[in-house]
Amino acid sequence: MRAQPRPPARLAPWADAGLVSGEAVELDVRAARIGSRVLALMIDILVQLALALVLSLTAAVVFANLPTGLVDDALAGGAATVGLILVLVGYPVLCERLNHGRTLGKMAVGLRVVSADGAPVGLRQSLTRALVGVAVEWPGLVLPLLSWVAGVAVMLSDRRGRRLGDLVAGTLVVHTRTATAWRPVPTAVPMLVGWAYTLDLSRLDDGLALAARQYLARVHHLAEPARGRLGRGLWAEVSAVTTPPPPPGMPESVYLAAVLGERHRRAWHRLGRGRAVAATLWPELTPTPAASGAPLPAATAAIAAPPGTIRSATPGADLTGNTPATAPTQAPPAVAAQAPPTVRPAVAAQAPAAVRPAVAAQAPAGGAPASGPDA
Repeated sequence: MRAQPRPPARLAPWADAGLVSGEAVELDVRAARIGSRVLALMIDILVQLALALVLSLTAAVVFANLPTGLVDDALAGGAATVGLILVLVGYPVLCERLNHGRTLGKMAVGLRVVSADGAPVGLRQSLTRALVGVAVEWPGLVLPLLSWVAGVAVMLSDRRGRRLGDLVAGTLVVHTRTATAWRPVPTAVPMLVGWAYTLDLSRLDDGLALAARQYLARVHHLAEPARGRLGRGLWAEVSAVTTPPPPPGMPESVYLAAVLGERHRRAWHRLGRGRAVAATLWPELTPTPAASGAPLPAATAAIAAPPGTIRSATPGADLTGNTPATAPTQAPPAVAAQAPPTVRPAVAAQAPAAVRPAVAAQAPAGGAPASGPDA
C-alpha cells in the first residue's frame, strides 16, 4: 500500500528531508488472515441474531396494535425484507462508518477495515463490500455452498487475506494491535566498558534514551541507507549530551548500546541502594528472614532490639561486651579507649545513674568490662 504520510508535529534534528517531503512511502501494516476474520464474523453473527430478535419483537408489538385490516401477508413480507436488509447490510455499513471501520466483532478481535491505500474506508466501499458479502459470501444468497468455497479459496490465496468483497470494493482488513515481542535491555559492550564508566549521563533524558533503545531493537529489520541515517542521527543527539567522546573506529549502534547499557547499570545500582535504605528504615515493609530460620542482618537486628538495650559498635554484643550465647570476651584496650564518652540521649534518659560508675568499678585491669546483673 502506498499513502502520503503526514509530517510529524515535531521533527528530530536527525530527520532526513526526504522522509518528510511528501514522497510516497510503503506502509507497513499487518493484514488480517482468515482465522481472526472468522472469529470476528462469528461475533458479528451473534450480534446480528440479537438485533434480528429485537426487530422481530418490535415489529410484532407494532403489528399487534394496528387495525386488523391493515396487516396482511404483503406487509409482513415487506417488513421482514426491510429487517433482513437492516441486519445484514445496515449493521456492517453503519458500524464501519461510525466506528472507524470496525464492527463489534472486529473491535473485539482488534481488526479494522481501511482502503487499499491506507485511507479510512468510505461509504461506497462499505456498502459495496457488504452487498458482495451478503450475495456470494455470508449468508451467500447466490449458490451458498459454492460461494462459500470460492470465498475461502480467495482468502487463502490472496497474500493480504482479502475476500471477494474487499477485492471488489478496494479495501483491506488490518490488525490494530501490533504483535510485539519482549526484547532485552542493551548490556554493556566489553570493548567500551572503561569509557562508559566515565560517562556523564545527567543530560540524557528519557525520551532520547527510549528512541535509541527502539532503534537498537529494530536495527536488524532496517535496510540501508535508512539504517545508517537513523543511527548517525541518533548518535549525534546522544553524543551532544554525553561526555567524554568515545574512542573512534566503531559503528554508531555500538556506541548507543554502550551508553544505554551503562545507563541501565547505574539505574540498577540506584534501585538497589534505595531498597537497602528502605529495608533499614522500615524493616516491617520487607520480608523478615527470621521466619525462614536465616539470621537477621546486623542493621535489622540493631533496629529490632527492645528499648532499653544498649548495644556497642560490635554487632551482636551489648554494652557489657557479651553476646547472648557466648561467654565474656576481653576487648582490646584500643577499642575501650576509642569508645564514645556518652550514649544517645534517649538511652541515657532510661539508664540508672549508678550504672556507669558500677561498671567502671567492676571492670578488671585488662580493660574488659565485667559481666553480671549489675552491668
